[in-house]
Amino acid sequence: MDLNAYLPFQPSKADLLYREIADLFQMEDVTQDWPEPGFIRFRGYFTCDLSDCFDELRRRFERHGYTPMIRQEDGPKVLLAMPTVFDPPPSNWWINLFLLVATILATLYAGALPEAAANAPAGMDETEIYAMALRQLWLGLPFSLSIMLILGAHELGHYFAARYHKVPVTLPYFIPMPLSIIGTMGAFIRIKAPISSRRALLDIGAAGPLAGLIFAVPLLIYGLWISEVQPLPTDQMFLLEGNSLLYAGLKILVFGEMLPNAAGLDVVLSQVAWAGWVGLLVTGLNLIPVGQLDGGHVSYVLFGRRARAFFWPVIMSLFVLALVTQMTMWLIWVALLFFLGRRHAEPLDSVTPLDGRRRLIAIMTLLIFFLVFVPLPFQIVTP
Repeated sequence: MDLNAYLPFQPSKADLLYREIADLFQMEDVTQDWPEPGFIRFRGYFTCDLSDCFDELRRRFERHGYTPMIRQEDGPKVLLAMPTVFDPPPSNWWINLFLLVATILATLYAGALPEAAANAPAGMDETEIYAMALRQLWLGLPFSLSIMLILGAHELGHYFAARYHKVPVTLPYFIPMPLSIIGTMGAFIRIKAPISSRRALLDIGAAGPLAGLIFAVPLLIYGLWISEVQPLPTDQMFLLEGNSLLYAGLKILVFGEMLPNAAGLDVVLSQVAWAGWVGLLVTGLNLIPVGQLDGGHVSYVLFGRRARAFFWPVIMSLFVLALVTQMTMWLIWVALLFFLGRRHAEPLDSVTPLDGRRRLIAIMTLLIFFLVFVPLPFQIVTP
């Protein structure tokens, strides 16, 4: 093939790249400076299984300062040479450590405060109870250890899946939320370079929720088992946690009936059970199938760009939830997803399909969303 017939401008760069990959890719035509200046677009067919040879293709491109992207057009595949190589600088792990310690302290306090309030002498005012909880942080150890284990497993699931696929990634950033009932807003990791393939995107996206659930469900079952069933208060305001399908099923499994029941009895959650319930709540929020959320990654690898069709139904559903439940939380999520949830993380290779095992995992992960999502997370009940 005479490349000069296709390359009126700077043929040597495209010629050099094509010679590097001629044993992997059969070219039909080539275009320079498309879709943006500096890019080179090759159209044709791969002579290898992309799932096996993409890493080799990427190594060869990177030797010349390019990163490959694979897209599908009608008929031939498109191999884009992006004129950059991703080599992110190392992260400052001191920030991760500081946030980890701060979140541990915040969750210790969140667990200790109800214990301090329950053990406080009659007549002690709120300020003294807060100070008592601060002096007795160790009382919150069951909650803090449980929730940090669940959140840590979730984020390390993402982290190790990313490392397995050679994707540069930070250590988890935990987010402390002092003086709240859970002490944290969760955690996140930052992907520092594009993910290589749809298979890698699924592994990284699904590994977090699945790893978190491996710890959340047993801790919730144990926490329910050690919790007490008592009459609901009739003379004071109290907070009632919401039910997901999984949480309701676990209460029936442990107690033999749905709680609260018609007799006004309900389970008073132990610290461990409370952590397990929060773990399910966080998992459900992360699995909302839009944008950069874990559920957005899973929906993208299953449906490709058609996953964008979920955006407005999800936004409208959350808005309706906000109106029905009168919870500001859902309005905040509507705003966040409206501005940050429109775009999915597209891998470099968006063509290679999922294998059968991963497709099953993706479907199961989306089904888990319906099992753990809590439409009404909290309800304040007044006398």
